[in-house]
Amino acid sequence: MKTIFIVDDNKSNLFSAKTALEGVYRTYALLSAERMFKIAERITPDLILLDIDMPELDGFEVMQILKSDDRWSAIPVVFLTSRNDAEAEIRGFEMGALGFINKPISQPVLVKRIETHLEMDKLIKESQKALRNIHNATISVIADLVETRDETTGGHIERTQIYLELLVKELLRTGVYKDEVSAWDINVLLPSAQLHDVGKIRISDLILNKPGKLTDEEFDSIKHHCEIGERVISRIAERTDNDVFLHHAKRFAAYHHEKWNGTGYPRGLRGEEIPLEGRIMAIADVYDALVSRRPYKEPFSHEQAVEIITKDSGAHFDPKIVEAFIRVADDFWLESITSADDTRS
Repeated sequence: MKTIFIVDDNKSNLFSAKTALEGVYRTYALLSAERMFKIAERITPDLILLDIDMPELDGFEVMQILKSDDRWSAIPVVFLTSRNDAEAEIRGFEMGALGFINKPISQPVLVKRIETHLEMDKLIKESQKALRNIHNATISVIADLVETRDETTGGHIERTQIYLELLVKELLRTGVYKDEVSAWDINVLLPSAQLHDVGKIRISDLILNKPGKLTDEEFDSIKHHCEIGERVISRIAERTDNDVFLHHAKRFAAYHHEKWNGTGYPRGLRGEEIPLEGRIMAIADVYDALVSRRPYKEPFSHEQAVEIITKDSGAHFDPKIVEAFIRVADDFWLESITSADDTRS
């Protein structure tokens, strides 16, 4: 049974709406926005019926709060209003309202409207999911094309994405960098990380697949993949409105080789000057490089990799993220051996 919040400071309107919907939906009749937000901390409704004209916080102000919070931004909202005001309707739709229902409430009309609005919301979300799947599949193909040029790093993009997820979830669990991390949509963040090495598309195959150690000149060429990746993603951003995805992707590409002490590249940023995405990816990227076989080295053991990263805390890596890494290091190891088994099979 779907859950509906009815928010109206008028008891008569609340009673009428609740009576009409009881038995079909689980309803909560709430006399104020304050009460609604308290209930929403523990119960997420499938739809909110929201009065526009209320004391303290009006419906538009409530809507603004809902849409600015990731916990509630996807909840469909239908405004209840006694206004005959085209400007109010336009404002509501611009804020993301699913529709409007006029007061006084007609109970049969209310039931039918709610049924229609919920079906509409379902169709919208299914369409959005299909588009996301197409988008993510396209990004995966691009990332795979880049990776296939570098024969020495098979599976690197997939593994670093898994390691990144482990680190981000640990930061969320412990509240480290809470303000920034809690604002991220992990379903957008993680796929965007697949593009962190997209700049390698412009690096010579002879350098990418050299069977031995790189010369200083060749290594300088490799370093440019960060700036190239940033430029590639910036060009894509100029042609699309998917700002959040590309914002993360650009940061992963540009900053995953910066170091906490300022000795990294391409910009030599120091400490929290380095965007958080780059600081997290730095650990995922280095761990994978350490435990993987390369033409110029045998793989390090998991224990050796953890020791190297721990020793580099405060030099190469953000100490707070190293602490998170140590707490989930066993999960890194499990993922690395699973990936190795998958490759062998």
